[in-house]
Amino acid sequence: MADLRVGRIEQGQTKIRNVPIAVTPEGFWCCPSPAVLQKTLKNHNHQSKSRVSSPLPSKTLPVQRAATPPVDRRSHGTSPGTKAVSDEQRCPTDNAAASASPTKAPERLPERPPKPCPDTLQRKISVGFGQPDTSDLKVILFGKEGIYVRMSVHRNILAEHSSFFADKFSRQSPVPCVEIVDCEDVEIYVETVGLMYCKEPKHRLIKQSVPRVLRILKVAESLGFRECIKSCLDYLEAVPWVADEEEKVVASVKHLQSFGASPILKRVASDISNPPNDTLAHIMQLVLKSNEDRGRREMKALVLKLLKENNVGTNVSVNIRIELFYSSCRTCMESLLHLFRQASEPGLSDTSIDSKDSVMRQIALEADNLIWLLEILIDRHAADEFATTWASQRELAELHLKLPIMSRHLVSCITSRLFVGIGRGEMLPSRETRQLLLQIWLQPLIDDYTWLQHGCRSFDRKVVEEGIGQTILTLPLEDQQTILLSWLGRFLKVGDNCPNLQRAFEVWWRRTFIRPYAEQQGTNL
Repeated sequence: MADLRVGRIEQGQTKIRNVPIAVTPEGFWCCPSPAVLQKTLKNHNHQSKSRVSSPLPSKTLPVQRAATPPVDRRSHGTSPGTKAVSDEQRCPTDNAAASASPTKAPERLPERPPKPCPDTLQRKISVGFGQPDTSDLKVILFGKEGIYVRMSVHRNILAEHSSFFADKFSRQSPVPCVEIVDCEDVEIYVETVGLMYCKEPKHRLIKQSVPRVLRILKVAESLGFRECIKSCLDYLEAVPWVADEEEKVVASVKHLQSFGASPILKRVASDISNPPNDTLAHIMQLVLKSNEDRGRREMKALVLKLLKENNVGTNVSVNIRIELFYSSCRTCMESLLHLFRQASEPGLSDTSIDSKDSVMRQIALEADNLIWLLEILIDRHAADEFATTWASQRELAELHLKLPIMSRHLVSCITSRLFVGIGRGEMLPSRETRQLLLQIWLQPLIDDYTWLQHGCRSFDRKVVEEGIGQTILTLPLEDQQTILLSWLGRFLKVGDNCPNLQRAFEVWWRRTFIRPYAEQQGTNL
């Protein structure tokens, strides 16, 4: 809260001007924003300079009255009545002499006083609440950049609604003026005091923005304005928040539990102490069991994005989630193996077309689920165990050739993603796992390569070929030679229908035929 001091208004320092201000439906003035205040001050300074530079229109008038901007007529007849009051209206004794001077003919033109320095001139703005002739208290706000606001208010209203003012009034004798020094938010301070004149402050907050209500809440809290605090909390509990407002709201209300901030905090935090792993497992099962293509595709993308954003937490929670994902992986692999066995049985051709289509569709769904789970594990740097489990699926690889390529090609997408992950260093499986992966799953991938290029939109040939080549080059040189010579025989037969591993072949060639002789020549030299 800004410093408060009791003092008197010193006359003759500067003029207190009226400014364009809005009138509220309840009948009190609403202070304009700082931007409007600064604009008004600049316009006033510009007009003052123009009047100084222009010649005097008449030498017989020693006093020139400043023009007063019009006041909104809607303020008349409201309860309580409000208006903006100037120094000439508040100080009739001083103005009487000024108003009487034009009636007497001056004997000589009075000397013009020296022009004051603009830096030492304190700028003031007068804002009135209630009826000035019935008000018994003036509250003066000293804001930033010379903003100076004077409010004509009623002592009983402020003492009734504000514990801050009530405490000050009880400890000090009655005074006509209270000064608030270094007021951080003059505009909101004026509006918050104006809310003390409202029967229902909550209705006044309707259609206000969340940041503005948070500013009002801060001032109301410093003033001890309980009714306004409660109204602000009711507003924040009911109104929607945008993403960047949530943290600001929580930080502003978390210490206001005694005022009823718990419903607001429940929007972002649950009372359940357990981490929501059961909820996450339920979400995973709903997505994995879905048969609707569009909904499943969109929700998989959304959950994957949210898990990437939430990839920060304690080690305990991370381990629990990883175990949850691997549990789903094992279930999908078991289901996929069962479907492959069912699809490879001789009697399946004798069943109805609907039955065969159902099996093939389930194979595609389970393969797609495994690809999604693999992406999640790669993002969490925990896909090594997946690679080990997939490399051990020898029976699944043997049944692979017995199924139509249209139904099995998504299984090869799982293999290609593993090769890409190893080639990029996204996972670090053991040498035995890499050897087994190439030994069991490279040939099925080559068999499906034509279909993958033309029938799978997400398949990137260059990325997959780079991943396969880098995986091969991580093995001992003898294993590199065995795999690349086998690939060379296939590539010379089918050409583009086989992965192009020429870059890996070049590296192997240099390691085999050039490097030994280069090292021998270096030793001789």
